[in-house]
Amino acid sequence: QLQASGGGLVQAGGSLRLSCAASGRTFSSYAMTWFRQAPGKEREFVAGISWSGRTSYADSLKGRFTMSRDLAKNTVGLQMNSLKPEDTAVYYCAARMTAVVSAPREYDYWGQGTQVTVSS
Repeated sequence: QLQASGGGLVQAGGSLRLSCAASGRTFSSYAMTWFRQAPGKEREFVAGISWSGRTSYADSLKGRFTMSRDLAKNTVGLQMNSLKPEDTAVYYCAARMTAVVSAPREYDYWGQGTQVTVSS
C-alpha cells in the first residue's frame, strides 16, 4: 500500500527526491514518515508529516531535507540536498494514524524501501 521510489546513486553534495505513493486507502488522516537504515545500523527516523501537515525532522538533518505532501495524489516526498556519504541507506516510508513519532515499531504500514547511495 506504500510504494517508495526515487533512490539512486549520487555524488556527495548532490540532491535526490524520494517519493512515497499510497494506495488502497486515503492517508489524509495518517502521519507519513521517512526512516532510513544503513547496513549494520538500526532503522532511524528521518522526517515526518502529521495528518495536519506539520513536519518534523531529525535534528541532524534539518536544513538539508524537506518533506512535503500532496493529498490529492496521496503521495509524500522527501527532498534531500547536500547529500553526504553518511546519508547512504535504504529509505523507507511508513504510516500511522495522526501523529508523527520517531519509533519505527509504532507504524502500521511500510513501503518496500528505496536505496540511496552517496559516493564521496
